[in-house]
Order: sequence, then structure tokens, then C-alpha cells
Amino acid sequence: MNSYELNKLYKQINPDIVNAHYASGYGTLARFSELRPLILSVWGSDVYDFPYQNKLKMRIIKDNLLYADEIASTSNCMAKQVKKLLNLDSVNITVTPFGVDTKKFLRKNEKRKRDNICIGNIKTLTPKYGISDLIKSIRILKDKLKDDNLGDISNTIKLIIYGDGEQKEELVEMVKKYDLNDTVEFKDKIPNSEVPNALENFDIFCATSIYDSESFGVSAVEAMAMELPVVATDVDGFKEVVDDGVTGIIVKRQKPVEIATALKKLVLDEGMRLDMGKKGRKRVLRLYDWEKNVDIMEKLYNNVYISRKR
Repeated sequence: MNSYELNKLYKQINPDIVNAHYASGYGTLARFSELRPLILSVWGSDVYDFPYQNKLKMRIIKDNLLYADEIASTSNCMAKQVKKLLNLDSVNITVTPFGVDTKKFLRKNEKRKRDNICIGNIKTLTPKYGISDLIKSIRILKDKLKDDNLGDISNTIKLIIYGDGEQKEELVEMVKKYDLNDTVEFKDKIPNSEVPNALENFDIFCATSIYDSESFGVSAVEAMAMELPVVATDVDGFKEVVDDGVTGIIVKRQKPVEIATALKKLVLDEGMRLDMGKKGRKRVLRLYDWEKNVDIMEKLYNNVYISRKR
């Protein structure tokens, strides 16, 4: 029924191009509705998780991808995943990074004179983002510092978590369990327009996702644009956007001890924090500036439009 209605609407509008987002639900609807020319944008769980749930879903995703005139991916790692699904190295995929507005994500205060060293995270509070590992790592970090007779520094550690979600109550209880009530602060979910102000108050950004369906680390890019060093887990998206050892530190996922060790390096070395932050900003300007990324998408639209007119 949905495909019939969409096809009818498509004929009324007669668009030059249709861009369906997500290869699963909307990709299936676009194929059943016989929409052409079709650009299919893949986003993560649609090509990392959905096709591996059963054979039928694998078939659906492959058919949707093969039906599309062009495929767009926000990252190189996800483009490789699409080629893996199709078992075709020759398939043409345009990488269209999900960049940030570097005029909006711009640090206002050069100096960060505060009493605390603030580690931050801005994510939906669900298990896939590994926030429980982050909380555990903070307990380990504080204990490591105390063991090294750096209790005064341990007492300055703060963790601020922005977001809401199904796991919030569990995470709040975990903070109590690990005696971190004076260290960890939960803040409500905020719109993207308020993210730069939140990041302004961080010294380190820590992203602890556990699945490769985190296919483009936009939260890490936003943090780097704000000149923050990033500690991130080794999921595909973070490995692509964070230059390990240069703009941040990549650690193994679901390994709180490794996360704590990386955080400790940055906590104890302000020079490293500032240097990584500066280099992170330069990396974003070079690769993930929103305006440049929009140009890539517009070029793809133009190419499809011109091909259709031939």
C-alpha cells in the first residue's frame, strides 16, 4: 500500500532525482515503488547490522543496493562494508562525509583555566554507545591516579554526560555503585545548536561506542572542531575520523582499563591535550568542513541529473 501511494506521489511530483536514506526500510520502499533515478544513502546499522539478522534481510539489502543508480556513504569504512555485502569491489560509491559547520563549532575561549579536568560525552544513553564502559573507566582512572600518589589530581576529575535514553536509570545506579556521585554529572539531552557550548566546557572528549555501525564518528568530529583531544574506541567510524596518536587516542572497545590508561595520559599532559586539539581542528577543516561536504553531495546530484538527461 505504501509503495503504491509513494509511486503515485512520485508521478505527480516527477522529481529529477530521488535520494532515499537507509538501505533497509526506505531503500526497500523506494525499490518497490520503482523510483528512478535513485541515490541510496547508507548510514550504518542498515548495512552493518540489519543484513546479518537473517538470510531474507541480507537478500533485501543486496537487492536494494543493486537497484540504486548511485550509492552514497558518509565514510570510507562503510563504503567498504557495502562492497563486502555485494562482493563487488567495482561498485561505485560516493563518500559524502557528514561534516560539521566549522563556523559554529569554533572554540571561543582559547584558555581553559578551571579547577577541574572535565571529560565529556554527548550521546543517547543506550548500550550500543558503551557509556557503562566510560563510567567504569573513570573509576579506574581515579584509582590509578591515587595509586601513583596523585590523589590531588584524581579529585579534580569530572565526567559530564549529556543525553537521555533507555539506559539512564541503570547508568545512574552504576555511578552510585562505583562511588562516583561527586565525579559524574548527568545532563539532559541537548539540541545540536547547543553542542558547541557544551563542548567548550570539556578538556577531553571520550567516545566509547561498541559497534561498527557507528560508521561515521560525527561526535568525534564535532569535538575535534572544538579543539578537543578525543579518546575513542576502535569502531570503524572513529578509526576513520580520529588520527590515532595525532588528534586523539584509539582504544579497544569494551576495555575500560585501556580507556582509563588513555585518559590518564591526557589528564597528566596538558601540552598533549592542547596539541592534539589544535591538530584535530586542522583535520576537520581539511576533511570534514560542512560546506565542502555539501559540494560533494551537490556534485553527485548533478552527475545523476546529467546522466538521466542523456
